Amino acid sequence: MRRTIERLSLHQIDSVNVLARAHYLPAFSRLGSYDRTLLDRAAWGRKSERRLFEYWAHEASLLPLDLHPLLRWRMARADRGDYGWAAMRRYATEGRAEAQAVLERIRADGPLAASDFEEGKSSTGWWAWGDTKRALEWLFWAGHITTATRRRSFERVYDLTERVIPPHIMALPTPPEDDAHRALVARAAAAMGVATETDLRDYFRLGVIEARTAIAELVEQGVLLPIQVAGWPKTAYLHRDARHPRRIEGAALLAPFDPLIWERDRAERLFGFRYRIEIYVPAEKRVHGYYVLPFLLDDALVARVDLKADRQNGRLLAQRIHLEPDAPPETRGRLAIELTRMAGWLALDGVVMPAG
Repeated sequence: MRRTIERLSLHQIDSVNVLARAHYLPAFSRLGSYDRTLLDRAAWGRKSERRLFEYWAHEASLLPLDLHPLLRWRMARADRGDYGWAAMRRYATEGRAEAQAVLERIRADGPLAASDFEEGKSSTGWWAWGDTKRALEWLFWAGHITTATRRRSFERVYDLTERVIPPHIMALPTPPEDDAHRALVARAAAAMGVATETDLRDYFRLGVIEARTAIAELVEQGVLLPIQVAGWPKTAYLHRDARHPRRIEGAALLAPFDPLIWERDRAERLFGFRYRIEIYVPAEKRVHGYYVLPFLLDDALVARVDLKADRQNGRLLAQRIHLEPDAPPETRGRLAIELTRMAGWLALDGVVMPAG
């Protein structure tokens, strides 16, 4: 688990729980069945066992603690009102006193969620943001508070950053922005192996100029090697420590927010696999389903399956299965094995697959 966290550098968080929370799935894809409480303790456990923290990296993410100093430039920009969503930026200026009052309440009362504030009691949904929630999120972006834990509803509970992040991490020096950008691009390259400038920039959602400068400097240092990939119109970059396996063997179901496929253009370049998540598409217009996981078999994406955990009846429902035109004959059998493995991991009794 530690190696997986270090290799990926982040696990994206998403609120959809039709199958399992998104941050649990990348580790399952790589490790198979594992104890999810390991990730829970690393993210939201006691201070002594913390290994991860929440912040905005590639969207909302769980990140290894050693990345905290590398993202302080983003926190500083948010604190100045130069970063973050427009609705939150006012709390860096004319709304700062309001945000400060929220911060002082947390300082005095301890960890609090948006629903613990009077305004938030009737608006605890993921997108039900009132003024207090926006102030909390600005304080979060700016690094003044962070996530202490998550409630059963997955509602974020905030506390002062220094009361959550271990002291030895807080004591680490804050690198200059240029150094931090180089380090983040290098981490992205190590996670992806081979990637274009756009891919590298997207991993931690860096600015165009900052990422381009960092890439050029890493090339000069020999950390990144410029290469040409057949069929790719743009220059790619290979991390100097990237492995070159002779064969790729294995099978894995990939979450929509898995780093291997979250940049849809890169997934198409790598695998010839056009993938779009259809959560926000009206049901009658969906092509493949609501929560669709691509199926990786050896070095190809060969199928996609619309999955739902029917917890009430203890079943994993494969509601739709679509095989790619060039899927090998063994695809359905190998997929069935992985679905059975996933059902066991989710403590479900079995899998229901469509006939055919």
